[in-house]
Amino acid sequence: MSVARRPRRSSSGVGERRLLVLTALALAVGIGYVALRDLGSSAVYYLTPTEARERNTVPGTTARLGGQVEPGSLRYDETARDLRFIMTDGVTRVLVIGRGAPPALLREGAGAVVEGRFAPDGSFLADQVIAKHDEVYVPPAPSQTPPHRTP
Repeated sequence: MSVARRPRRSSSGVGERRLLVLTALALAVGIGYVALRDLGSSAVYYLTPTEARERNTVPGTTARLGGQVEPGSLRYDETARDLRFIMTDGVTRVLVIGRGAPPALLREGAGAVVEGRFAPDGSFLADQVIAKHDEVYVPPAPSQTPPHRTP
């Protein structure tokens, strides 16, 4: 009776497979690191008015502030190009003062993010005002122009 012998596996096949797996793993880790680093630098973080107060943000320090435009507070003087509104997070209120026309989506009760710095009197001097839109998207009916909401 003859016994069929199995061919011996060479250790080089196992070593090649292990090298391939380790290379793929190292490549995946490298790609993940690069993606995370690049995404982290493009993320926009902001403080709420309460967080800014709790951190004792020093006047003159550049900051991003986010919250809601308090109803009844939005004022814009076209001739002076002076924009003023109260930003709130429901706990703390901050007067925001900006120059230039307000963004088209900026309205009372809506979210906004402002970049600038705190003044010594506690108001926020905005260099940039960004209106946040809500998450609800309703497409306009066919052949209709969408309404333009401005304050």
